[in-house]
Amino acid sequence: MSLFYIIIAILVVSFVIDQILDFLNAKHYNDPLPAELQDVFDEAEYKKSQRYKKESYKFGMLTSVISLLATLLFFFLDGFAYVDNLARTVSNNEIIIALVFFGIIMITSDILSTPFSYYSTFVIEEKYGFNKTTRKTFFLDKLKGWLMGAIIGGIILGAIIWFYQSTGKNFWLYAWGIITAFTILMNLFYARFIVPLFNKQTPLEEGSLRSQIETYALKVGFTLDKIFVIDGSKRSTKANAYFSGFGSEKRVTLYDTLIKDLNEEEIVAVLAHEVGHYKRNHIIINLFAAVITTGFTLWLLSVFIGNPLLSEALNVSHPSFHIGLIAFGVLYSPISGITGLIMKYLSRKFEYQADNYAKKTYAAIPLISGLKKLSKNSLSNLTPHPLYVFAHYSHPTLLQRFRNLKK
Repeated sequence: MSLFYIIIAILVVSFVIDQILDFLNAKHYNDPLPAELQDVFDEAEYKKSQRYKKESYKFGMLTSVISLLATLLFFFLDGFAYVDNLARTVSNNEIIIALVFFGIIMITSDILSTPFSYYSTFVIEEKYGFNKTTRKTFFLDKLKGWLMGAIIGGIILGAIIWFYQSTGKNFWLYAWGIITAFTILMNLFYARFIVPLFNKQTPLEEGSLRSQIETYALKVGFTLDKIFVIDGSKRSTKANAYFSGFGSEKRVTLYDTLIKDLNEEEIVAVLAHEVGHYKRNHIIINLFAAVITTGFTLWLLSVFIGNPLLSEALNVSHPSFHIGLIAFGVLYSPISGITGLIMKYLSRKFEYQADNYAKKTYAAIPLISGLKKLSKNSLSNLTPHPLYVFAHYSHPTLLQRFRNLKK
């Protein structure tokens, strides 16, 4: 029973820490803009951005409280035991039981969270002019997500449990191999096979922008013949660009909203930043870090998964892999939180390096003006609390990036 309360304590402490960070961040919403960023918003736009941040914060706090209460209720009412017993009425096969178990929990959780997601999309995002998602697209995305989760998650989880049954504690090595292979394949082919399920991608048409991009790529010795435009405006007015794949599969994807909001010099500067990530091997380093972290997690899981105390902590009478996985996941969350902080710190360092590469090989001014436009159009928080940045930001703040680029 003591392990049960350790799990509850971890859930509550994690919630409290998140709420403190959110509160500290919210206290800075009314801060005056730094002198370097005075040109991002005019007075009316800045007040609008403050209203957006405050409304999002209040709604986020409400959803977090409800989520915590629902989670605690599920734990205290032996919800996992109930779902486990329900899954066992379907089959005697442990793999099928586990798949049904997680299927019930994931789909039920997603259904319960849908009203909040719907409100965020069609009320808050709509109110501030961001939402372009239709209700049909919203629900189709849900169904596609469930289907992908069932197929991909089911195959990986089923394989891991099979290896656990077949090889005992050595299962983590086989599981590590499967997840590593999957991670590499996703890095290579995500844009080709997964993205088209949700968005339309078209090659960037011939013209001035493509010519400028190709001229830059030639200048820095970067082979780039796959430049795509994605219909991000199908869901939101917010803009983005990203680099994916490596080797012959590398490609740059520009949101159509990015092309609409930025001029050609600014777009090339943003692309130069993305090329900087590739040239500095950030994609490979992140992939390697993810593989090592996964291996460590799976090894630790192999040490504890066979312990019946994990199932007993959730008041489940049948010790099993899937119940142990739930308990382990919560117990491991403080460690994953620490590794997450390290990865975010590393990510922020990488962003500086990519900015510096763009500055060196192209120009700082259009990148700065492009970043300012993107921040303005997404009503970004330009005065976040430093602790919130440390805990949650994968990118430096706009002010930090501005000062770095102006050196």
